[in-house]
Amino acid sequence: MLRWGDMGGQWGVNRSVAQIHALLFLSDRPLTAEDIADKLGMARSNVSNSLRELLAWKLAWRVPVLGDRRDHYEAETDLWQMATKVAQGRKEREIDPMVAAIRAAMAHADDPRISPAVRQRLHSMHDFMNTVEGWYQQMLNVPPAQIMTLIRMGSKVVGLLKFVSGKGGKKEIE
Repeated sequence: MLRWGDMGGQWGVNRSVAQIHALLFLSDRPLTAEDIADKLGMARSNVSNSLRELLAWKLAWRVPVLGDRRDHYEAETDLWQMATKVAQGRKEREIDPMVAAIRAAMAHADDPRISPAVRQRLHSMHDFMNTVEGWYQQMLNVPPAQIMTLIRMGSKVVGLLKFVSGKGGKKEIE
């Protein structure tokens, strides 16, 4: 759990949020906020705020426990669902505003006060972001097993691209 928290911190996620997520992920039963605070030695307010964030990311949710009126929490345990939810959340918070800003800038790209070099860079950014956004949308429809196969292929994919392009990968493949 400490390492998960450290990793979360490296990725821009609050350490407490990541540690609570790890605890819920590894727990074989739903936990209350009090359970979490006790097990991790955290302040109850910190746990509450962190749980709110995990709920917002849809990485954890409340579950009823018969005979107990307190809120209990459990985490998403499907690793692909976790990765998809994190990617979606990051896209919404980081990529989408960038795409909107670039599109807004492109509306003024023909302004004669903008130098040709800056105009070209705006067009390049626009094309890049549209390509990344399109790729992301395509990846949502690829079954996890196929993505794992692609990941396991690793550098073999690069070799295949070089072979297909016939120029050591320098020609753009469509």
